[in-house]
Amino acid sequence: MKKTAITNVAIFDGSGGQVFNGEVLIEGNRIVDVARFPNKIVGHADQVIDGKGKFLMPGMTEAHTHFSWNDQPTLAAIQMMPPEEHILWCVEVAKRYLDMGWTSAIGAAAAKARLDVVLRNAIRAGHCPGPRYLAGSQEITTLGGLGDMTLPHLPFPELSFGHIVSGPEEVRKAVRMFVKYGVDHLKINLSGEYIAGIPAELSPVSEEEIVMLTTEARRYGKRVAAHARSSESVKQCVRHGIELVFHASFADEEALDMLEANKDRHFVAPGIGWLVRTSFHASEYGITPEVAETMGYRRELEAAAESLSKMHKRGIRVLPGGDYGFAWMPHGTNANDLQYFVDYIGMTPSEALVSATRLGGEIMMRGDELGQIRPGYIADLVMVDGDPLQDLRILTEPSRIAMVMQDGIVHKQLRDAAPAEAALHLAQAGNPLLDKGVQEAVPA
Repeated sequence: MKKTAITNVAIFDGSGGQVFNGEVLIEGNRIVDVARFPNKIVGHADQVIDGKGKFLMPGMTEAHTHFSWNDQPTLAAIQMMPPEEHILWCVEVAKRYLDMGWTSAIGAAAAKARLDVVLRNAIRAGHCPGPRYLAGSQEITTLGGLGDMTLPHLPFPELSFGHIVSGPEEVRKAVRMFVKYGVDHLKINLSGEYIAGIPAELSPVSEEEIVMLTTEARRYGKRVAAHARSSESVKQCVRHGIELVFHASFADEEALDMLEANKDRHFVAPGIGWLVRTSFHASEYGITPEVAETMGYRRELEAAAESLSKMHKRGIRVLPGGDYGFAWMPHGTNANDLQYFVDYIGMTPSEALVSATRLGGEIMMRGDELGQIRPGYIADLVMVDGDPLQDLRILTEPSRIAMVMQDGIVHKQLRDAAPAEAALHLAQAGNPLLDKGVQEAVPA
């Protein structure tokens, strides 16, 4: 198999340790060696990519994605897109994520029953580029809950982006349907949402319905995710073993104690970007800061900052991602979450990057081979023009994402690589092409 060396880079390996200058050797789709300067491995390579001093980090994982959210200002606009256009939208968005260095993603919910599954299958088959992807169901919701958009004179559930259930048997049927379609996990809405006119503190799902969901999911070996803003809904996640907890804004001390006691089982993807952007950056779409405060989002942001800060201090795994795909927070700007983790949760920049890399590998259920730059790990790598530890916001700038490698294959590269033999020849000749990304290849 061809060996590729990435040289002359500052390496953030995802462990949380100090950045170091060095080189990475890749064979096939795996990292086989990592050298710290002045040690060198370039002589073992067939191809060399000169990083020119850039920052190299593991590919990031977005832990709460909605690829089918279509950058519109309303929930209704999401569902009204016809299915043919909708899957094409998802394909375009998947490439957008990969271009920005998100090499893995968790599908939090699809707007239509099979969108996530079809997209995941297309990515895996190589029909379109995108993050390695775990597909979610539609949002399973109760009658009148978040996701139920039916009207009294138009009682057509297919017009809702949620799959509406009422009672345990309807929950059982929903789980079996989505399992038949091929989802990786089920999603249920355990709390409300202000923008839908339902208090975030509300917990509308009965214990019997949750038991049915989790029992059926386990029967088929599926994980469960939950929209859980209220404190009670977070406790329901812990009581019933729901692994993926989305939001958790109003978690009280009892909920925090429960999460901490089970922190090796649960992940929290809070979607703090939604609270920040909706509170302060949605005026163009009718949600001024004053309107957002009236809706309840300013109060929720304050509560979330406090509860998430406590989670982080307690060692509960908090990861970036959530609800990007609205007009005031379009897909591709997801790395804003990392700066918000610093500003609102109190993480250091290094901790924020760990949450997107090492913890990302864990939420993908591949923590032993994803999310770090270590021998034996899959070569999902991102090269950045600049130092994110000094300014995390550069990860939102497409031009600063200089290279994206997924599974050992370069997906995006602003400068060409060259065969090792060509690099050696150019070096000996003093060719100025060396200044455009080709490094001298000499024996180690």
